[in-house]
Amino acid sequence: MDKSVLLKAYRLMCLEKFMAECFEKNRNICKYVHATSRGHEAIQLATALQLTPSDYVSPYYRDDALLLGLGFSPYELMLQLLAKKDDPFSGGRSYYSHPSSRDNTKPTIIHQSSATGMQVIPTTGIAQGIRHIEKTNPSLMPSHVQQPPVVVCSMGDASVTEGEVSEAFQFAILKELPVLYLVQDNNWGISVTAGEARKMNAAEYAKGFPGLKVFETDGTDFHLAWNTVEAALEYVRTERKPALLRAEVPLLNHHTSGVRKEFYRTNEELQEASRKDPFVLLRNHLVAMGESLQTLALIESEAEATVLEDFQKAYNADDPDPEEADSCIFLPTPITEEKGNRNENGNGAVVMVDAALFAIRELMEKHEEIVVYGQDVGKRLGGVFRETATLGERFGEERVFNTAIQEAYIIGSTIGMTAVGLKPIVEVQFADYIYPGLNQLVSEISKSCYLTKGKFPVPVIIRIPTGAYGGGGPYHSGSIETTLLSIKGIKIAYPSTAADMKGLMKAAFYDPNPVVMLEHKGLYWSKVPGTEKAKTPEPDSDYILPLGKGRIVLQANENEVAIGNSCCIITYGMGVYWALAAAEHFRGCVEIVDLRTLYPLDETLIYATVKKHGKCLVLTEEQQNNSFAEALAGRISGNCFSYLDAPVQVLGAANVPAIPINIRLEEKVLPNAGKVAEIIADLLER
Repeated sequence: MDKSVLLKAYRLMCLEKFMAECFEKNRNICKYVHATSRGHEAIQLATALQLTPSDYVSPYYRDDALLLGLGFSPYELMLQLLAKKDDPFSGGRSYYSHPSSRDNTKPTIIHQSSATGMQVIPTTGIAQGIRHIEKTNPSLMPSHVQQPPVVVCSMGDASVTEGEVSEAFQFAILKELPVLYLVQDNNWGISVTAGEARKMNAAEYAKGFPGLKVFETDGTDFHLAWNTVEAALEYVRTERKPALLRAEVPLLNHHTSGVRKEFYRTNEELQEASRKDPFVLLRNHLVAMGESLQTLALIESEAEATVLEDFQKAYNADDPDPEEADSCIFLPTPITEEKGNRNENGNGAVVMVDAALFAIRELMEKHEEIVVYGQDVGKRLGGVFRETATLGERFGEERVFNTAIQEAYIIGSTIGMTAVGLKPIVEVQFADYIYPGLNQLVSEISKSCYLTKGKFPVPVIIRIPTGAYGGGGPYHSGSIETTLLSIKGIKIAYPSTAADMKGLMKAAFYDPNPVVMLEHKGLYWSKVPGTEKAKTPEPDSDYILPLGKGRIVLQANENEVAIGNSCCIITYGMGVYWALAAAEHFRGCVEIVDLRTLYPLDETLIYATVKKHGKCLVLTEEQQNNSFAEALAGRISGNCFSYLDAPVQVLGAANVPAIPINIRLEEKVLPNAGKVAEIIADLLER
């Protein structure tokens, strides 16, 4: 092996060793929780030094040696360690060794989180996107990619027991994706040993996934690790198929600075681990090759000096500006005004489900980077509500395809897909099944833009049929907006008419941020009595409706307003039609606002309407207690207090755990026009 490579690796190991020692000596300064890669350096460097700028890599929180090998300086890493303003990854927002990078001189790194194993789905999504581009339209490949890229996903051995890792493996072998899963097996999951936690190691587990080629190596021997990594990368790069490489390594340092090795490991265990120190092994190897002790001593002293100098420099660097703490939650959207022809007076009408279909079809005709996937959305069925009907036939199985029942993969893979320039539109089949995907939505998608300071927004549309009607039962009738609205970093639209559906779908596509489209199943076809107005003339292809703009559905008579005989209803979705039906009994006395978007929220319209009438009902289909509707009522009370003639009222579903399947029970639980009318009558008497 070329000695220059060995010496480079040794210099980087010296940096890692002295960094770990420096951090330990300065624990009072390095107050933020961090981990180091001591014991893992050989396999990490053997990987990093063989990657190219065309590749993608997802390190995990113990991979600072890998980052050194990619070309990041100790100073850059220390800026993140000390949460400084110029931290190149997160600007002082995330932990040490949680990188993100679009430096085209290095492999690309998407947002990395602390959640164990959660990076595996997004990283597999990168490989999914690359494979799609290679097979369908190579012109979409990012410009910095000069050779067939390899995607490397690094993880600890304990993370392989996560269910989402299995989802990623399944998809990788099914689609033959160019991804290498690098498993660093140090036998520990904090204080839990391998023997306590699992029956097999990662290599044995991987053999249960046909088509996932398995490599194993001693991760402490740099020369052996290099050769094994070289073979694994060559396999993935040429065969364009997935592989897993398991490397046995010792953990020489603490799990993290907060969970220290002496808390749970014996002196005997630590001494045994130290016999496999990659730094010592490589040094001995270089000496055996004839390298002089003077040369090695010089490398060591230079590395130590660099670390001390960089640490002092990082310590003296500026902290982030607190005034910027709320920046980069979202990237600015170009869609700020309603534009195009809404076609209010057009002939005929389309149902909401078709309006969404037509919007996506028009977008796909114009934008080759769009892919549509989820359960049953392919051409054989076109969605259980026919919401993607004809798209598979029109655009082919590479752009419109089915997935397994893998909500986590469906949602999380979009992070990697968008990172390579694709624009996914995905679907979770029913709102009740969003929960397996919340890990990815919360830990990865919602935080990506903020924790990378805008480098990796996730411009995805997630379609979710929602709501109850007609005896759908407890697992097909749920409303989830409060759950979703508790997640910061995503936008949520909830159209109630076909025109709004089409306009909001277009705006969601052009928004550079993640948008969830909540689509009420009962409004899709206007089959529920009283929802005929959900059908509208179809807007033209140029129509677009900004997120965050509400609509006055029904205006109160100004004379009734003037004498104080009016109230307003703030609602959305099916609530619009309950409100319209109830208002028939109070002609001219009720004004109805359809929110259309739940985040961002049109607070200007809401507060102006409430101040105009002084009496307000917030109407939702969700179970009422602790709901978005109750929170909104509180905000209205706070902002409009001096204008109110009565307490803000809230009406939602009964506080039951699920919507019962029996239709009479369902009717009892849900709001309806009669219940709304009772509250209107009470408000008008105030």
